[in-house]
Amino acid sequence: MIVVELQDGHLVGRGEAMGIFYFNETLASMIAQVEEVTERIVAGATRTDLLDLLPPGGARSALDCALWDLESKRSGKRVWEIAGIELKKIVTVTTIGMEDEPETMAKHAAALANYPVLKIKLDADRPVERIEAIRSVRPDATIAIDVNQGWNFDQLKEFAPRMKALGVSMIEQPLPRGEDEELESYESPILLCGDESCIHGGELEVASNRYQMINIKLDKSGGLTHAIEIARQAKKQDLGLMLGTMGGTSLGMAPSFVVGLLCDFHDLDGPLLLTNDRSFGIKYKNGVVEPPLRNLWG
Repeated sequence: MIVVELQDGHLVGRGEAMGIFYFNETLASMIAQVEEVTERIVAGATRTDLLDLLPPGGARSALDCALWDLESKRSGKRVWEIAGIELKKIVTVTTIGMEDEPETMAKHAAALANYPVLKIKLDADRPVERIEAIRSVRPDATIAIDVNQGWNFDQLKEFAPRMKALGVSMIEQPLPRGEDEELESYESPILLCGDESCIHGGELEVASNRYQMINIKLDKSGGLTHAIEIARQAKKQDLGLMLGTMGGTSLGMAPSFVVGLLCDFHDLDGPLLLTNDRSFGIKYKNGVVEPPLRNLWG
């Protein structure tokens, strides 16, 4: 994780990023990128300038979010006001990870009775049985599944109709990045969401021919500025939008919350998975995400 702080007198803007692990981003590589552009930032480079100075990824995201935070503090306005985005209620998914047995996952789902939306991590090991077990104890829940590139096309064709029968709302990234061309001629019975298959706006056109929904993550897009741009481009193409994160503390969730105001589906439960969060952390109640406090960000 990298945290960037930009100071202007007594004002400090902060941004946090985890980086894109499957593109081999590390703390060292992100620090190196930040150091490359430090003089330009000190000289007054803007968020728009940053889009040309660095590629999409964690370093640009942390810098971009710190610039947004600093602008908010200078202006006295919240970030969503600066961006012209209307505040609305956001309900996050609560994630259930892969366990050895379906029954164990069902116990976790039952313990989350107050959380209305569940995201279930799956691979090719008994995926239908796992959702059957969860659905038996949570007939009320909205359920999405995240396959994390874990199926092939034949498995998708086999599992998707059975998942629809179980009331699954969405399947996230069923096929590996770069191996999903067959989706262009596939009529899925369930919404398919591209995550690893759509990193930034330059990949949106191809992804729109394969998926009905796109997962926007600030670490992928390289910050809130480009994430908002992707969201608005995707809406023009009638694509559904999911807001995701690579994990992190409430400082990382806060700018994600802003682009989440443009999205239909939200994965913002990162701080709930941590033993310790930041001071003035984001508050959650039965899946509802409260707007970040000024003391935290933006």
